[in-house]
Amino acid sequence: MDLKLDGKVALVTGSSKGIGEAVARGLAHEGAIVVVHGRNKAKTEEVAHDIVAKGGRAYAVIGDLTKEDEVQRLVDEGQAFVKPIDIVVNNAGGSGETEDWATTRPETWATGYDRNVLAAVRVTTRLLPSMREAKWGRVVNISSMAALMPPHKRPDYAAAKAAMIAMTASLAKAVAMDGITVNTLSPGTIHSVSLDDVFRNAAVNQGLAADAPWQEIERTVLPMFAQVPMGRVGALEEIADAVSFLVSPRASYITGANLRLDGGMWPGL
Repeated sequence: MDLKLDGKVALVTGSSKGIGEAVARGLAHEGAIVVVHGRNKAKTEEVAHDIVAKGGRAYAVIGDLTKEDEVQRLVDEGQAFVKPIDIVVNNAGGSGETEDWATTRPETWATGYDRNVLAAVRVTTRLLPSMREAKWGRVVNISSMAALMPPHKRPDYAAAKAAMIAMTASLAKAVAMDGITVNTLSPGTIHSVSLDDVFRNAAVNQGLAADAPWQEIERTVLPMFAQVPMGRVGALEEIADAVSFLVSPRASYITGANLRLDGGMWPGL
């Protein structure tokens, strides 16, 4: 299926690694011009250069999304490279220290809200005027299954990601008549570098070798972390494919949705 993304300009925040990097690469593969964002200059430029080396079109912008002046600068830089940005994928954020209800502190909640929710607000509100003028735009906010099935640890992270789902629903109503769609994607257990390390360490505790085949580790360890009927973790490329569809003209009648990418996960732990 042709997603009709050729020439569209997409800013993917937090795309120097992990989910964001996969999304940036996926969009470039579909023909979009990608603005790769990160805080580490070397890593961010490496991703952009590799996309270009493989035949895609990409630029790099650097900045801390918790700082207003840096957000303004990176947005200005991104829109100066080619043309106004059509698509924004708010992926930057993440969790901080592992706290539970016995140790959690208000400042941890404030920091998490800032780096997840307010970072997305800072970027999106700066891009909406040009999208409204063009009568076309796409916003995808990356949340988490933690927002829907909050664990007892990291309550601050679950709350921040839940706020992103609410933010999506509100914004979708506000800009629907402007030809802009706004959706959330909530990944479950995804095979990232960090998850691979966690699973392999857990496998060793179960008597497996750290370098055992991934399928064997996954089969043994996954039930310890999540109840996933499909019996496997998700792939970064699967997130990229879902985002590519949501931001494409093919998904023009989907807005205000929260798409779970979780293999049918249910709260069994």
